[in-house]
Amino acid sequence: QVQLVESGGGLVQAGGSLRLSCAASGRTLSRYAMGWFRQAPGKEREFVAAISRNGNSRDYLESVKDRFTISRDNALNTVYLQMNNLKPEDTAVYYCAADSRRLRGTVLEQNYDYWGQGTQVTVSS
Repeated sequence: QVQLVESGGGLVQAGGSLRLSCAASGRTLSRYAMGWFRQAPGKEREFVAAISRNGNSRDYLESVKDRFTISRDNALNTVYLQMNNLKPEDTAVYYCAADSRRLRGTVLEQNYDYWGQGTQVTVSS
């Protein structure tokens, strides 16, 4: 079993940047495909980005693919989400998640076995 802890959220002005981190403990992160999801107030949780176990394959929500970058450092047991040119519509709680069964991360929440507690990102206009 793996435990996930997100950090790096905060308040930023539109056009600014944040880097979220997801630190894993309990098991080696390289065993998992990883994903980032977000949930805005009053909305369903949605997929943001995913990365394969070895980091060679990445997928993104269309609205973030030119602004966000997912990466991982398996030696540090950490996954990152670099977010640039943030917009007010990016405001949400961001969650990282781990999938133990697939080599490549997917867009489906139900494919992920473990979740962090979330970190708040607020983008002011």
